[in-house]
Amino acid sequence: MTDVTGRGRRAAARIAGRFKGWGGVGAMAVACGVTAALTLVPLTHAGADADTSGGRTGAGAGFGTGVQVKAEAPCRDPEASLTPSTADGPAVAAIKARGRLVVGVDQSSYRWGYRNPTTRTLEGFDIDLARAIAKDLLGGEDKIIFRAIPTNQRIAALEGGKVDLVVRTMTINCKRIGQVAFSTAYFQAGQQVLAPKDSAITGYDASLTGKRICTAEGSTAYEALEQKSFGAVFKDEGDGTKDDKDLLTVPNQLDCLVRLQMGEVDAVVTDNALAAGQAAQDPAVELKGRPFTTEYYGVAAKLGNDDLVRRVNQVLVQYRQGPWTAAYEKWLKADLPGIAGPPAPKYKSG
Repeated sequence: MTDVTGRGRRAAARIAGRFKGWGGVGAMAVACGVTAALTLVPLTHAGADADTSGGRTGAGAGFGTGVQVKAEAPCRDPEASLTPSTADGPAVAAIKARGRLVVGVDQSSYRWGYRNPTTRTLEGFDIDLARAIAKDLLGGEDKIIFRAIPTNQRIAALEGGKVDLVVRTMTINCKRIGQVAFSTAYFQAGQQVLAPKDSAITGYDASLTGKRICTAEGSTAYEALEQKSFGAVFKDEGDGTKDDKDLLTVPNQLDCLVRLQMGEVDAVVTDNALAAGQAAQDPAVELKGRPFTTEYYGVAAKLGNDDLVRRVNQVLVQYRQGPWTAAYEKWLKADLPGIAGPPAPKYKSG
C-alpha cells in the first residue's frame, strides 16, 4: 500500500498481528482500514501508480431508454438526472486541457475500490467505471488520477475542486442533490446490518437495543440510525465536534470492520453491497436480516458542471449495454449474487 506514513505502518502492523488467524484478505482489510484513518489523501496516477499534486435490479432493468420525470416536482425522484450528451462544455473542456480526469475513489472497500496488495494498483467495480469515463473523455483509461478520499470528504472534495468526479459507492438522495450533481444511478443497494455470526443481533430491529453500532461519518447509514436506532448506541461523545472520540462514527467505512474485529463495536450498519465484500474478507461475520432501505449509487460532480454530468450519463448509456455486466460478474457476483442488471436510468424533463 502506498502513501503510508511510518506511524500508519506501525499501527497497521500492530493491529494486523492480533488477527493472524483471520486470513490474508482479512489482514489486508485491517491494514487498509488503519492506513485510511491515519494517512493524508493520496493522489495516484493510473499506470504509474505514483503520487502527484496536480439497481433498479431485475431482468433487463438497466437496458431501457430511461424514464422521464418532471423537473419541477419536489424531491420524489432524486436519482433523475440530466439527459445524456456528448457536447463539450466548460467542465469537459477543462479536463481535456489538463489531459487527465481526477476522480475521488475509495482504496479500502473490497471489490469496489481497493488497493490490490500484490499489484499495488487500485481495483474494483467503481474503478472500472471511472476508467471507462476517462477513456470516453480522453481516449484512454489510463488518463486518470485517482484521489483516495474518506466517506465524509466526498462532497467537500468536489466543492473544493480537488476532484472532477466522485465514483465511490455514493448514494443519491434528496439531501445530497442540493450539494452535488449526480449522474443516473449505476447500482442499487440497501442498508443492512453486519455482525459476527455468533451474535444475537438478527438485523435492523429490536435486537440492536443497547448495542454499539459503527457507521461512516456522513453516510446514509448514520442518517438512518438518527431516524430510528432501536435503542442502539451509534453516536460518539461530542459527535461532530473537536471532542469527537471517533469510535462509532469513522471517516472510512472499512474502519468499522476493524472496530468489529477488535470487539470495540457489536455491529456495523452500511450498504449491503459494501458489507458483502467485508463478509467475504472475514468469514467470522455475516449480513443479518434484510436490507431496510433501497438506495442507488451515482457518479457525483460539482454543482453546475452540467456538461460533465451529461457526458457521464452518455457513458453510462453504453456502459449498461455490456461492460456493466462484465464488471458485476468480475467483482461482485460471487459475494452479491442475484442481480440481473443495472438500474434503469431516470431523466429529468424540461
